[in-house]
Amino acid sequence: MNDIRILAINPGSTSTKFAVYFGSECKLKKTLRHSIEDLSLYENIIDQFEFRKGLIIDALVEEGFDVDKIKYIIGRGGLTYPLKSGVYLVDNRMLEHAREGIYGQHASNLGPLIADYIALQIPGAHAYVADPVVVDELEDIARFSGHPEFERRSIFHALNQKATARIHANKIGRSYEKLNLIVVHLGGGISVGAHQKGKVIDVNNALDGEGPFSPERSGTLPAGQLIELCFSKRYQKDEIRRMVIGEGGYVAYLGTNDAREVEERAGNGNELARNVQDALGYQVAKAIGEMAVVLNGYVDAILLTGGLAFNEYLTKYITSKVEFIAGVYVYPGEDELEALAANALRVATGEIEPLKYPN
Repeated sequence: MNDIRILAINPGSTSTKFAVYFGSECKLKKTLRHSIEDLSLYENIIDQFEFRKGLIIDALVEEGFDVDKIKYIIGRGGLTYPLKSGVYLVDNRMLEHAREGIYGQHASNLGPLIADYIALQIPGAHAYVADPVVVDELEDIARFSGHPEFERRSIFHALNQKATARIHANKIGRSYEKLNLIVVHLGGGISVGAHQKGKVIDVNNALDGEGPFSPERSGTLPAGQLIELCFSKRYQKDEIRRMVIGEGGYVAYLGTNDAREVEERAGNGNELARNVQDALGYQVAKAIGEMAVVLNGYVDAILLTGGLAFNEYLTKYITSKVEFIAGVYVYPGEDELEALAANALRVATGEIEPLKYPN
């Protein structure tokens, strides 16, 4: 299988990660981090396409990889149509919807665009996405918001949540499809999902202002105050949107999206940094409690994953508040590149057929 060459691409809100696999063996893995200053040069996320694509190609050339031998290019899926879990062949309609951001703008929209661009440069290569952020397995009751003009949407870190859940299931010798899990992705955005026997039946919309705040997103805001702000004439629509996505959370309170910097400040006695970090953990713990109710209290385990899960203080804080519900297991970092590559390998070996994007 080592003759199967795979390039996996995961654009995140504050980084671009990619890896090269020969079969199931990882030959290169890189994380290219982007500061607020880097990203502030671009008005929209889609405008970052050339910047991020160029960084990946330059890094591959610098590492000396024969790019022409890579035939499977798989990216993180973006905010397109709601889709069932699986691997999808990138087509023009998916690219159109990713550019438009029909369900919103997010760095994951760049996944199919970058994968498609690179695949077009290589004879015989194809572009795919797997378990995009719009995977939708919500129960009907979870779609109610409180007003018929607003329906709750499933937009979350599906790829990493699913991958982490399966890793945990394998670790304990159980089937993912037989477990009830609460999985928390702690990253530039934060999502908390209730996994009932292999399906995510409820999860906060991690992009669009729902759930805990994160390093750069506001999470749920008081609706009345938000309405007043929107009609105060102090801000334009785009400015308020940035308060919710990109300039909320740590950025709004502390002027940085770097969680490591926040922890360093807190450790050096900065009271505001410590209070803001604790508040993030507090809100995550509350969201875990909500999902325990969704699962009727039958929770086999609580899993903490994502970049912020490397922060031992934060994970201990969250654990102290929720361990009465179920055992808490920490899987720091993200397994998304490995999950993407594994899905591409399943296509390459004929184990599964890629799905078609709906028209």
